[in-house]
Amino acid sequence: MGKTGSIQWVKIKNRKGKVRLIEHNRATHKRPGPAQRYSSSGTKRRRIKRSEKAVVR
Repeated sequence: MGKTGSIQWVKIKNRKGKVRLIEHNRATHKRPGPAQRYSSSGTKRRRIKRSEKAVVR
């Protein structure tokens, strides 16, 4: 972690519709769960595109 206040936070909606805060660099992509860990070609996925509906503006 950096200095106090150095992280920029972004609001997103989770599955149940509640708003939560995440780091700004994770706003456009999310980490895959166990079932989405590998792509169809067999390579490991690192990021999955986040839904447009999740971003709160």
